[in-house]
Amino acid sequence: MPGVKNMQILSRRVLLQWAGAAGAVAGGSAAAGAAPPSGLRPLTAGAQPIAAAEYATRIARVQELMQEQRIAALLLEAGSSLEYFTGIRWWRSERTTAAVIPAAGEPTVITPFFEEPSVRETLRVPAEVRSWKEDESPFELIGGALRAHAGAGPVAVEETTRFFIVDRAAHAAGEAGKIVPGDQLVRACRMIKSSAELALMQAANDVTLAALRHLHARIEPGMRSADIMSLLIATTGRLGGTHEFSLVLLNEASAYPHGSLKPQQVREGSVILIDTGCSVHGYQSDISRSWVFGEASPRQRALWETVKRGQEIALATATLGAPVGAIDRAVRAFYEQQGWSRDYGLPGLSHRTGHGIGMDVHEPPYLVRNDETPLAAGMCFSDEPGLYIPGEFGIRLEDCWHMTESGPKTFTPLARSITQPI
Repeated sequence: MPGVKNMQILSRRVLLQWAGAAGAVAGGSAAAGAAPPSGLRPLTAGAQPIAAAEYATRIARVQELMQEQRIAALLLEAGSSLEYFTGIRWWRSERTTAAVIPAAGEPTVITPFFEEPSVRETLRVPAEVRSWKEDESPFELIGGALRAHAGAGPVAVEETTRFFIVDRAAHAAGEAGKIVPGDQLVRACRMIKSSAELALMQAANDVTLAALRHLHARIEPGMRSADIMSLLIATTGRLGGTHEFSLVLLNEASAYPHGSLKPQQVREGSVILIDTGCSVHGYQSDISRSWVFGEASPRQRALWETVKRGQEIALATATLGAPVGAIDRAVRAFYEQQGWSRDYGLPGLSHRTGHGIGMDVHEPPYLVRNDETPLAAGMCFSDEPGLYIPGEFGIRLEDCWHMTESGPKTFTPLARSITQPI
C-alpha cells in the first residue's frame, strides 16, 4: 500500500520515467552504485505549511461561489482538491474517501473506518467524519450528506472525481443527486495563489534548481539515464524537497518531449535534457535544463538560443487581462518566422508553451493558443517552449513564474547559455 505522501495518480510522464530507468538499469552502467550526495543541506527549514486559517478562507470562498450560483454542495474525492480545501492528504483506491462541502455549514468527510484515524491526522478544517466498514457502502453515506441539502440546488462535482463515485453517489442521493460540473468552482479558488502558496512554490523551485546545479557538475561519460536520475532524486531529498518526477533524456531521446524507451548514455557531444520537479508541503516545482556534454555543435547552439528567445518572448507577452493563449501564439509566431513547423508540428514546438502549476504539476489554465482565460495576478505557470527535431535532438528550457500586478516574475533565473545552463 502506498504511503500518504504518494497520493497522486500516476501520469504518463511518471510511467515513462520508470520505464526509462528500468531500461537503463537493465543495461548496466559504469556509474551504477554511486554513493548518494554528501555535504548538502536542506533549503526548506523555513518553509511553513498552509495554516488552518487559510483552509478556512478557502472553504468560505467556495461556499460564497456556490451560494451565488445556487449550488447545494461540492463533491470531491481524494486528490489535490480535497487537500486544497480540507488539508486531507490521501490517495485514490477502490476504497472511497471523499468530502461533501455544502454551500453553508461544515463539510462532511466519508472514509473507511480503519482509515479514519489517519485521515484525521491531516484534516485542517472543522468537519463531520462519517466512516464506513468493509461490508458497507460509502455511497450511501455520500448520498445521505447530499440529501441533507436537497432543494438547495444541484451538486457540483470536482472534475477529476471518478465516474463510479459520481454515479453511485448520485443514485444513492435520489432527487438530491442532480449533478453539474464543478471545475469552474474549484478553478476560481485554486488558480489564484496566496502569498503562502507562492512561498512554498519558491522553496520547491529553489530546491530543484540547486539539485540541477549539483548534478550538472557531476555528469560523466558512460552515465545512463537511471544513474543521473538516481543522483537527482537523492540530491533533491538531501536539499529538503520531496521528489515528484524526473525525465532524463539523452541524445536522440531528447527529441521526444516525454522521452523514449531506447537506452541512451552520455558521450561526447550528447544533448542532456533534464525535466524535474519536487514538492514542499504539497506545492510543486517544474524546471527543465538542456546542455551538451563536451563541445556543442553550431546546430545545437543555434537551437538552444532559439528556445531561450522563446522563453523571453513568453514572459514579455504576459500582461494582465490578456488571454493566456496569447503567450503561446506569440512564441509560435516567432518560431514560424525562423522556419519551424506550424500548428504544433515537427520539427518544432509540438506541445503548449506552458501549463498552470501549484499543488498539481499540471493544472489550469494552460499556455495553449485556444485558452482564453484572462491572465490575473496570482496565477502560476511554467514557461517551456522547447524545440524538437525527431531523429536528432531536442532542447527544452523551463522555468516557472507567477503573475503580479506589475508583470511576470520568475521563481528561478533563466538559463544563461548552453555552457552555463544553471
